[in-house]
Amino acid sequence: MSCLSDDAPRVGYLPSGPRDAISDVGEIRVGHFTLDQDAVQTGVTVLVPHGGDHFVAKVPAATVVLNGFGKSVGLLQVDELGVLETPIALSNTFAVGLLAQAQIRAALAAHAQIGRDWPTVNPLVFECNDGYLNDIRALAVTEAHYAEALAKASPDFAQGSVGAGRGMSAFELKGGIGSASRLAEKYTVGALVLANFGKLPMLTIAGRALGRELADRQEADETPERGSIIMLLATDAPLDARQLHRLALRAGAGLARSGSSFGHGSGDIALALSTAYTLPHLATTPMPRIAMVHESRLDPLFAAAAEATEQAIVNALWHATAVSGRDGHRRRSLRDALQQLERKDQ
Repeated sequence: MSCLSDDAPRVGYLPSGPRDAISDVGEIRVGHFTLDQDAVQTGVTVLVPHGGDHFVAKVPAATVVLNGFGKSVGLLQVDELGVLETPIALSNTFAVGLLAQAQIRAALAAHAQIGRDWPTVNPLVFECNDGYLNDIRALAVTEAHYAEALAKASPDFAQGSVGAGRGMSAFELKGGIGSASRLAEKYTVGALVLANFGKLPMLTIAGRALGRELADRQEADETPERGSIIMLLATDAPLDARQLHRLALRAGAGLARSGSSFGHGSGDIALALSTAYTLPHLATTPMPRIAMVHESRLDPLFAAAAEATEQAIVNALWHATAVSGRDGHRRRSLRDALQQLERKDQ
């Protein structure tokens, strides 16, 4: 595995979409706002499922909680009704309430009927704790940062130490935002992760126990693993919410391949959505007539979900740059670590 290549190590055998990113699916766009100010190393990432009104035209979705050490907002209603009503926001743990408020304000501004003739809106925010690098007590994220990340959403977006990923750590290295896609016969499955988990000896890339090689060259860190990961999957395959729940579960296979054991203090949560159709808010609007994928034909989608998730984790590590933050804490990048390993082996 050369540290000199610009391309991340590739996992699996399935082909990728043209961007090798979640934006290979439908009209999905991703935007970031990054805060890089001394001890404040954090940000916001927003995933936009389509170009329309998300409350009026709801996207089918489902979630899976592999380990529930997390403070996300909105999962309960997603699992009950099987739809999204807002874009998806990612940030640090203490920004969850504020970002939910920002999503609520945006929905209220768009629809005077919400909370009156219509039901309330279900905001959807996921988090990981970036407090090692970021002064999380500063409560630096604002509603304006959510709006800016949303405004910047594009099919082409940065990965690594950006947006919500700015202060995240993975395998005692710099973690962050990663994305990938895989083709499953005539459909595409894309993944976007917020990677903030793992101990260095656990790191496995394309089946290689790379973390053990790196860990042998440094003093062991005996602190327990307390990280988290958010895994967002998207597909253009017509799946209902029950099938999307099954697809989301396969993100766990990709996570396990990277070396995770879903530790006690880890918040490991996956969400899967389909861009194949939307469900109308208003009963006066006809429901879509969609032929769902047959249950016996889901295996290619499951394989693509696992591969895309594993690749997105690798990409988060590969594209991340070293970050220094709170109290002099620093995380080196995977590429820095590989360069040091190569120099010692020469």
